[in-house]
Formats: sequence, C-alpha cells, structure tokens
Amino acid sequence: MSLTVYGIPTCGTVKKARSWLEQHGIAYEYADLRLAPPSAARVAGWIRVVGVDRLKNLSGGSYRALGPERERWSEAEWCAAFARDPMLIRRPVIERDGELVLVGFKEDATELARLGG
Repeated sequence: MSLTVYGIPTCGTVKKARSWLEQHGIAYEYADLRLAPPSAARVAGWIRVVGVDRLKNLSGGSYRALGPERERWSEAEWCAAFARDPMLIRRPVIERDGELVLVGFKEDATELARLGG
C-alpha cells in the first residue's frame, strides 16, 4: 500500500494528518501542491470520485478572490481552476495506490479506517 498526501506545509489540517499518520506508523509520500500542482487529469479523477464541491477550499483567499461568477462555473471550469491554482483545493488530498481516498482530515473513525488506522 502506498499513500500520497497532497497539501501545503503551512496548512494546519495537513499538519494534523501528517502527524496522525506518523504517530500510527503509516508510511506516506508528501507532495507539496505549491511546488508541484496536480495535473488537470489528476484533478478530473478526484472530481469523478468526490465531486467539485468536496474539493473546494471555501475558506481560502484564492476562493474568495474568484468573485461571484464562480457560482456558475461548470465542472470543467472548476477542474481547470483547481489545476491552475491548487490553493483552491481543500487539503489534504490523500491517495492510496493512486486512487483518491480522502479529502480533508478529521480524526473520525470512518475516515481513519480508509487510511489504515
């Protein structure tokens, strides 16, 4: 099993997820979204699994800066926006063996079971 955690190092939720994984001895690779934004194809795959709304980082400055037209964007427009500005993506995004398993992180039994905890 191979886990990849996508996030940014300053995000508190990403820090919590990484700390939890380390405390439970679960190995993972870390991908900094700022240094290596996900491709549009990868984002499209995430959207297929969880939908656009689950991927939106509603609390971020990038989201607020988009303006009201964002309410009318299609899935394709959101996909392009996520790939262009990964700060729009809710973090962390966690994949297992290349497949999306979690967006965001709460120390909740259902979510943690997906990570092997």
